[in-house]
Amino acid sequence: MAHKLTTYLSAEQIAERVAELGREITASYSGGEPLVCICVLKGAFLFYADVIRRIDREIEVDFVRLASYGSGTTRGEDLVFSKDLEIAIEGKDVLVVEDIVDSGHSMDFLLHVLRRRGPKSLKICALIDKHERRERDITVDFAGFKLSDDALVGFLVGYGMDYAERYRELDGLYELSSE
Repeated sequence: MAHKLTTYLSAEQIAERVAELGREITASYSGGEPLVCICVLKGAFLFYADVIRRIDREIEVDFVRLASYGSGTTRGEDLVFSKDLEIAIEGKDVLVVEDIVDSGHSMDFLLHVLRRRGPKSLKICALIDKHERRERDITVDFAGFKLSDDALVGFLVGYGMDYAERYRELDGLYELSSE
């Protein structure tokens, strides 16, 4: 089946918003301690690379990857780390960088695990915030783009986000549809 890609957000629109996010994140943290920036793999890796370069303060970087096991019939159930943090976050300001937060199940799991490790603060930065689809009480502190259900009819790919491991390399976000 062939796919059709329709531009949803251009590389220029994303770059402009990422620069703004960098300023917002920088302004929200004070103190001399490094900010721990955690990338949620795989989808957030391009966004993460761009946004951390726009944060004007000392940072530490780390990565996590979540995997879902079990029947696959329910979202957010049976989540485990397939890649865990390598640095300690106790007593540190922590920023989780994610590609998209919609139902909130995965982020709820991740935040629960991270809170148990005793960070000083814990915030979320997401490229896409689909708050209307939220099933868990999750707040995105730094949203690249807030999308309502009526603003999007298809599946987004590009800028790290994929469909069956395809289209991650695209510099913008595209709505994927079947031709």
